[in-house]
Amino acid sequence: MGQQANKKTPRGVRNNNPGNIARTAVAWQGEDRSPEAIKREPRFCVFLTPQAGFRAIAKTLLTYQRKHGLRTVKEIINRWAPPIENDTGAYVRQVAREVGVGATEIIGLDRQVTLQRLVTAIAQHENGGLFWPEPVIAAGVREALA
Repeated sequence: MGQQANKKTPRGVRNNNPGNIARTAVAWQGEDRSPEAIKREPRFCVFLTPQAGFRAIAKTLLTYQRKHGLRTVKEIINRWAPPIENDTGAYVRQVAREVGVGATEIIGLDRQVTLQRLVTAIAQHENGGLFWPEPVIAAGVREALA
């Protein structure tokens, strides 16, 4: 989906950014930093492919766990989607349900299956549905774990 994507298409789908990751000073692998992309989307990252977007979500979540010690869905989502901008409680409940764990259950993101379930649940919540095939998600998560 490119620039001609319908405005009703969720932002994360239009931007190949299923996690709606905000742009920072540091460019992601596979991020489009062209003037056109930045003009079209001033706040959020635009990725060249959905796979690159899923890799970025997975890398971020791995950093949350490895660097910041966040080990539960509740801790992870509270950082991912702070209450100041989101109904974080509802977000936590939905993601925990999709991952198949309790909100305060300790999870390990170094396993493909767990990380992929979490990444998928975040993408689904952020975009109001799941718009990507499982192999695209799996490939992005594999790249993050490599």
